[in-house]
Amino acid sequence: MSATKKLTFENCAHLLKKQGLISAEQCTEIAARGKAQETRLYALHQSGGSRRVQSGTADIIFPAEVIAAFNFELPGTSGKILTEDMVTEAVSSAVGLPYLKIDPLKLDLDVVTSYIPRPFALKNLIVAVAESGGIITVAVADPFNDAIINELASARQLEIRRVLSSKSDILKILREFYGFRASVMAAEAESSSTVDLGNLEQFFKMKGQQEIEGNDKHVVSAVDFLLHYAFEQHASDIHIEPKREKGLIRFRIDGVMHNIHVIPKLLHPPIVSRIKLLSRMDLAEKRRPQDGRIKTHFNNKDIELRVSTVPVAFGEKVVIRIFDPDILLQDLDSMGFYAREMSLYNSFIRRPNGIILVTGPTGSGKTTTLYSTLRSLSSPEVNIITVEDPIEMVMEEFNQIGVQQNIGVGFDSILRNILRQDPDIIMIGEIRDKETAENAVQAALTGHLVLSTLHTNDSASAIVRLLDLGVQPFLISATVIGIIAQRLVRKICPHCKQVRELTGDELDYLQLGKKSHVVWEGQGCKECRGTGYKGRTGIFEVLDMNERVKSLVTGHVELADLVSAAQEGGLISLRQVAIRKMLEGATTYEEVISMTG
Repeated sequence: MSATKKLTFENCAHLLKKQGLISAEQCTEIAARGKAQETRLYALHQSGGSRRVQSGTADIIFPAEVIAAFNFELPGTSGKILTEDMVTEAVSSAVGLPYLKIDPLKLDLDVVTSYIPRPFALKNLIVAVAESGGIITVAVADPFNDAIINELASARQLEIRRVLSSKSDILKILREFYGFRASVMAAEAESSSTVDLGNLEQFFKMKGQQEIEGNDKHVVSAVDFLLHYAFEQHASDIHIEPKREKGLIRFRIDGVMHNIHVIPKLLHPPIVSRIKLLSRMDLAEKRRPQDGRIKTHFNNKDIELRVSTVPVAFGEKVVIRIFDPDILLQDLDSMGFYAREMSLYNSFIRRPNGIILVTGPTGSGKTTTLYSTLRSLSSPEVNIITVEDPIEMVMEEFNQIGVQQNIGVGFDSILRNILRQDPDIIMIGEIRDKETAENAVQAALTGHLVLSTLHTNDSASAIVRLLDLGVQPFLISATVIGIIAQRLVRKICPHCKQVRELTGDELDYLQLGKKSHVVWEGQGCKECRGTGYKGRTGIFEVLDMNERVKSLVTGHVELADLVSAAQEGGLISLRQVAIRKMLEGATTYEEVISMTG
């Protein structure tokens, strides 16, 4: 192929057939229909919105795009589709260029935007992805663009190394990184030099100096780019943190924090102001924590954002929690329950009355479990009322009440009046004090099904916690029907998982005896950003309040006795469930230890 110095969908098709990625019939189909597919893609790009056309790339259609558009199934697989990345990787091996699946989280904003001018990068579909020892690594979509690379190296006095990446990956980086950088630089240029000592010391500044504000168009663009980027990376949280001489932006993805951008310190306050404006917070109040929410749209679905601000040493820190309905609302069968636990939990939620508790630390998926449960129970015949602080995600199927402590509307005051609303099912965001616990018990005693959460480490500890809150033992026995403790563990990336045996020490630590056990772990690849993990699944410990457990609920209950009685009734601990997930190849030894101690 290198002799032709031209990449076409015909020679790409022959290359793919040679590598076994398509069949001879598919190769013939590409030759026959490739031109029509290319014309269709061109028309689609032209009509796909001004953003694409303005980028200067609407008329550049690459062979990998054309072939991927056929949606061919890979030979010998059950439904796996040939993608643009697969075609690009096959081409890279043929032309002798390394293939790079671009991971935005591993890119440096300065490297991406400093070496190649934006118009030049967009026109020629190239992006700088790394710098080491004076050598710039650039990702290109066309492996035969020697003239363009030589022109760039000469004009900018650079030593350049090329890697091949898909057009889609390159375009995504060019838009998000250059767009964010342009907005930040423009905002910085419009701001005036000043001294910022955060909240620790007061600095007097004379009037007359121009300041950038949260409604400045460049700050608006920067925030838009930031949110869009977080949605694409499937982040669960965005952290915007003020430091002494800079601002730091971090994302939490699959439970792990990643550094994303460093911004000038002067731009931290206007970015915070923009977010506070969107979430209807008090812009003037910088000394007290505030909560707000934003609703937006991405990829044809509504996304809820819960915003929290808190004053720290160098200014206001903002955390934006992203509630994606695809993650927050799931079928109970797909959440990670095993058969016994799923059967028990279904029996709990089908009861006409009683209390079901979901326990676990922050970030363990309790909200997902509750919302998914309520959605499964929702019907025109049922009145569901939730009491939350704050409302996590607005759902039309439920009647949701938000706690407002500033006007005296707390969990206890709402629950005192909620029974007049004729509920069938009540969800309480969290039982955190005696009054809330007692109201939940009264609701259950009067014929309502109550779901709520507690912050305890395991299921049996929830009983001890209720006793500590002052709930009478006989009321706990009469109302609590089941307790679920849960955690989220990261799943091994299916693209790079490899088998290994547990060591002797690991066997001893997990109390698995001397028999050897095979487990899996991810080696790190382009699909998982080198982490070895992709996605998360739940592990659940389900305690049935059977007669044996109820008999132990007294004023002097011992946690060990509760656990022993629950295990006699069939309870499988979080550690045991996690070990089972590990032995089945779903997660790793490290995750088992990390999540279950």
